[in-house]
Amino acid sequence: MSDVNNTGGVEKRTLEWKSFLFITVILFPILSVAFVGGYGFIVWMLQVFFLGPPGMHG
Repeated sequence: MSDVNNTGGVEKRTLEWKSFLFITVILFPILSVAFVGGYGFIVWMLQVFFLGPPGMHG
């Protein structure tokens, strides 16, 4: 009976490591680039249509 529980634990541990590596190596870098790029795009569009270029006005 302990062999059955031990096998499930090893498979679960392997799945957890694969999930952890996927999140840290692939998902977080993609999300961080998307968020920073999205923020930059929003600031750029605000400057183009509403706020104008940064610096002294007038």
